[in-house]
Amino acid sequence: MQDKSSQSIRPNLLLQTGLCVIWLFLSAVSTNAQTYKTRPITALLGAFDEEVKLVQKSLKNPKSRTLNGIHFMTGRINGRKVVVAETGIGKVNAAMTTAFVLAYFKPEQVLFTGIAGGTNPDLQPGDIVIARQTAHHDYGYITFQQQKTNQTRNAITKQLNPTYFPADSIMMHAAQEAAKTVPFESIPSTSRPPSIIVGTVVTGDVFVSSEEKVASLWSEFKADATEMEGAAVAQVCYQQQVPCLVIRSLSDKANSNARQDMLTFFKIAARNSANLVMTIVGKLQP
Repeated sequence: MQDKSSQSIRPNLLLQTGLCVIWLFLSAVSTNAQTYKTRPITALLGAFDEEVKLVQKSLKNPKSRTLNGIHFMTGRINGRKVVVAETGIGKVNAAMTTAFVLAYFKPEQVLFTGIAGGTNPDLQPGDIVIARQTAHHDYGYITFQQQKTNQTRNAITKQLNPTYFPADSIMMHAAQEAAKTVPFESIPSTSRPPSIIVGTVVTGDVFVSSEEKVASLWSEFKADATEMEGAAVAQVCYQQQVPCLVIRSLSDKANSNARQDMLTFFKIAARNSANLVMTIVGKLQP
């Protein structure tokens, strides 16, 4: 039982611990590894195998390497040099891999691809969200009355980060142009072809499968989608001043049927997101 004298759980010890691990990890990178020499290069990241393997299979002249236990593949997509990596699921894994990519490969920009649960009532599985901004929905404190979301703090400057991490405007424009040319796959039994919107993606270390939580995320954040990595990647990029964009394709509606829908539709959703990300790469300036 929780003692009432402990009125709140102060900002997310797990995330704070994770950030310490990341900085120790980066210290090892800076002292033990030389940085990658071929530039410019774009980083393409996804949380799990199905989200990145289509990108990996599309690489021209692929080369594989493992650094600090993380597997990377480099090559070219649409003429541009890229590095592709699977971050692992969750915010700490995503932040750690992103930090390593920034330290070793020094990419000009970072694109994150993957699936998400829809929280906008107008969206359905198969739809695409180009994230103009991302936010943590589980960082803050909990009292007996409420859960309150707080801003994260920049470990370098000690200043508060914004609640919403903004996407890079040039990458946003490239994504919107690319989306006009991608033949997105429809999810079986949906009522219309996939819709592509520019919106808000929220991130937490939980798989959301609750109508009540969906309503809360829509009410508090006007979130179009929820997932488990995007804001962590965006925060690392924001603090390191590297352009970043998160692309998500909906596999489910984050409701009580979310797990079954995700297992049924995630392959199509992952392909839609990956195909858009690879097309965006071709729209970026050399």
